[in-house]
Amino acid sequence: MQLNIPVTQQKRILIAGGGFAGLKLASKLANSTFQIVLIDKNNFHQFQPLFYQVATAGLEPSAISFPLRKIFQRSDNVIIRVAEILSIDYSAKEVITSSGNINFDILVLAMGVTTNFFGMKHIAQNAIPMKSVAEALLLRNTILQNFEDALIESDEEKQQALLNIVVVGGGPTGVEVSGTLAEMKKYILPKDYPELDFRKMNIYLIEAGVRVLAGMTQESAGQAEKYLQKLGVNVLCNAQVSDYDGGKVSIYNSIQIPTKTMVWAAGVSGKQIPGLDPEIYTKGNRIKVNAFNQIEGYNDIFAIGDNALMLEEKYPEGHPQMAQPAIQQAKLLALNLKRKDKNLPMVPYRYFNKGSMATIGRNLAVVELPFVKFHGFFAWLTWMFVHLMAIVGIKNRLLIFINWFWNYVTYDQSLRLIIKPTKIGKDKE
Repeated sequence: MQLNIPVTQQKRILIAGGGFAGLKLASKLANSTFQIVLIDKNNFHQFQPLFYQVATAGLEPSAISFPLRKIFQRSDNVIIRVAEILSIDYSAKEVITSSGNINFDILVLAMGVTTNFFGMKHIAQNAIPMKSVAEALLLRNTILQNFEDALIESDEEKQQALLNIVVVGGGPTGVEVSGTLAEMKKYILPKDYPELDFRKMNIYLIEAGVRVLAGMTQESAGQAEKYLQKLGVNVLCNAQVSDYDGGKVSIYNSIQIPTKTMVWAAGVSGKQIPGLDPEIYTKGNRIKVNAFNQIEGYNDIFAIGDNALMLEEKYPEGHPQMAQPAIQQAKLLALNLKRKDKNLPMVPYRYFNKGSMATIGRNLAVVELPFVKFHGFFAWLTWMFVHLMAIVGIKNRLLIFINWFWNYVTYDQSLRLIIKPTKIGKDKE
């Protein structure tokens, strides 16, 4: 069944994914001579770097989400469809989606990545990842519900498991969520739950590598670890999680940690799409592309962002799976698709590293720019400014700024709500 999309004389570019890469590409091609069909399983763009603030009740989901249709209201050539790619029929130049089939002239895969549990079934069943707003909300509900349960739990061992939180993965997400939870433990939770002794609460950050923030320098990583320890986070490096049964975390050749909350931020993986040559996939299911983001063996299929693997001399393992490479690739691909349409040679991509940063807590952050490294209060302000400016929509920026300002002044947030989904047709009293 063909998905209902207007047929025009324009060449159709089908973009799969409304993340940083897909959104930027569609924006750059808006109001061009192409027909742009943007598909995503959600009808909104999600700002992933701030998922952890939704999970820790610092921001509402609507503050970091923006409707795709709102973004392209004034772009007549951009068509939005909520769908998910199931397979590709390359001979028919057709994508089979969950909502119907879509023909294309050019296909761009910008679907990002999903959580990688490395084949550990129990962890996949019991841990909470943070790759979507929905998962961030689930984590928020779980943490708050566990504190409510701890209030009425008389068994000390069970209460301890309800209070403990384990974060696995020492990248920016793991570091940021651990630091924020530590600040909640210090400033907020004792006021909300005065009957609980939060001196018993333990926050663990477990990293399989030798240090946290492996993508940054030793100096910045060391400073981040000092900040975490200052906040009371138990940082365990060279520690590999082997299992989690929903009640305790097991570490290879080491300890077991009782907890009802495990946050999994330890790895990502792409998704293989039936219909494409399996040989195009490499480690982590990233798709091998050339310097123009073309998939090897396909002249009219491209991949950009986290799901693409482009090798450069400085990046023999591929570019870091962060927003900046995705955005830069999208900008250049928009230019190259216009050049290709005019039979002009395409321009090869070269990654420009604008730096990296991570925030650990109030006035605590580490920043590495191409020309300088710094940490502390100014780094924290820099982190806030960069992320605030990257948010889509003036209203969203204002909402986030107000929340941040209120939190800074009052040492409190007002978003600690346990919101659980209900089912249509549920028996009503």
